[in-house]
Amino acid sequence: MAVLCFLILGLFSGWAASYKKGDNVTLYVNKVGPYHNPQETYHYYTLPVCRPDKVHHKSLSLGEVLDGDRMAESLYVIPFQENVDKKTLCKLTLSEKQVDELREAIEELYYFEFVLDDIPIWGFVGYIEESGFLPHSHKVGLWTHLDFNIEYNGDSVIFANVSVKDVKPFPLEEGAGAAVAGVGVGGGSMTVTHTYSVHWYKSSLPSARRAERLRDYSFFPKTLEIHWLSIINSLVLVVLLLGFVIIILMRVLKNDFARYNVEEEGGCDDLDQGDNGWKIIHTDVFRFPPFKSLLCAILGVGAQFLTLATAIIVMALLGMFNIHRHGAINSAAIVLYALTSCVSGYVSCSFYTQINGQRWVWNIILTSSLFSAPLFFTWSVVNSVHWWSGSTQALPATTVLLLLAAWVLVGFPLSVIGGIVGKNRAGSFQAPCRTRNIPRQIPPQPWYKHTIVHMAIGGFLPFSAISVELYYIFATVWGREHYTLYGILLCVFAILLSVGACISVALTYFLLSGEDYRWWWRSVLSTGSTGLFIFVYSVFYYRNRSSMSGLVQSSEFFGYSLLTALVFTLMLGSVSFWASLAFIRYIYRSLKMD
Repeated sequence: MAVLCFLILGLFSGWAASYKKGDNVTLYVNKVGPYHNPQETYHYYTLPVCRPDKVHHKSLSLGEVLDGDRMAESLYVIPFQENVDKKTLCKLTLSEKQVDELREAIEELYYFEFVLDDIPIWGFVGYIEESGFLPHSHKVGLWTHLDFNIEYNGDSVIFANVSVKDVKPFPLEEGAGAAVAGVGVGGGSMTVTHTYSVHWYKSSLPSARRAERLRDYSFFPKTLEIHWLSIINSLVLVVLLLGFVIIILMRVLKNDFARYNVEEEGGCDDLDQGDNGWKIIHTDVFRFPPFKSLLCAILGVGAQFLTLATAIIVMALLGMFNIHRHGAINSAAIVLYALTSCVSGYVSCSFYTQINGQRWVWNIILTSSLFSAPLFFTWSVVNSVHWWSGSTQALPATTVLLLLAAWVLVGFPLSVIGGIVGKNRAGSFQAPCRTRNIPRQIPPQPWYKHTIVHMAIGGFLPFSAISVELYYIFATVWGREHYTLYGILLCVFAILLSVGACISVALTYFLLSGEDYRWWWRSVLSTGSTGLFIFVYSVFYYRNRSSMSGLVQSSEFFGYSLLTALVFTLMLGSVSFWASLAFIRYIYRSLKMD
């Protein structure tokens, strides 16, 4: 519980501090990285820049560490409400190697991130200019002067940014052995003087609403603008699907009931064996499937992610993920994943017991490792790449031990407790019809009823319902924007689950109409294949909608895209299975009662 409390502390940070005039407002340097590779970040002090003799790092929350933050105190002195005019920060003598490092960083469009009172400040390390074809001109310059523009209201900082509008870049020539802009260089070195200015501006925005000011600011490209198109597209699709399932399918079922129940008396066992359709397989439709433990583990973990996703969206709607709370959503995801482990254990072991599963201990272990094992393997590969490249995205050993302790001391024990409770509280499997010992032979099926076809249909339709909104989500997750329209996200999430359930019911009916009773795994795979479409879309997004490149960014993007696809597969597979089970119980119970 101590570990859990430590994790929760990361959710409640980011409130505006109070200052008196003249108080020093600490400016933290954080990270640098290529502009087009959001997850490839390095510590700011890895560049040859002004730095204190002894670097003091800020104590960070778990979410900030997971987000790649490594904040350290800077040499900037910023007194509250007092302007500073071109103050010298430091003088640096750069070696030829250090000049080459800066040139390479500028040519790769490195940006820097500072943090002042939990407000991120972004800017470019330098300036690059390409001009002309013949003769070709290639100029690289370093920004050696920064203008800080800070807005305040009362005793609180509202907003801050950095500007180089009226500043000329310091040219970095090839090598470091020539005179540059009148500054003497020689002996393989170059002397650079870094300066800064601070300008304070009064703002009418109260500190409680300062997140709005940051949300309206745009250093990175803005893409989160058109959302209603996604909602309208998804709503139309849902209406059409619901109309298909409720009107067409129910009318077909009504005709089936009328035909099957003509002069029928008694239960399902007395039905005419000479008929055809879904009625004739009533003695096999509730025959338990193979690989029971794996099926139940999928249902359990899917239920866990349904709970986790709903909880995160609700917390976001309650305003718990303020823009200034760095990494709060990461901390929330870790805490909720550990706490909802009891849901996966309960659902999995309860249903496993209902379908006469005997190895319930193995079922709990499989449920606990179904997602955590792929997550650990993927993280190990991605973290190794970050560690090899020196990126701040590589987690420190203490953070790794903390996360491992959270799973060992909280997540896994809750899975076991949930499994034991589920096993003890599980009743009998509610099947309206008795299953016979000898399975019925399944007739040959047409090509459009094969598993691959159902997976294509069942995966594409839910994907199309969220495809437009998915672009904005990708732009947020793999960009630097803050997603704030959580109400729309909740609507899209509900639409996704509704479409998945409707498609699963329709495909299950078509399967049973062909006298094929193997619906258990088919219902999971049909809609669960949405994860495959999402991964294919992630490849498309990487190649055509982003400018990401390099081993570091690619390994993280595709590694976590695979995990995202797995999450959607488990979540939607669970929803489609329960929808199909409820539908099958309804039609056979109605048939028996008639």
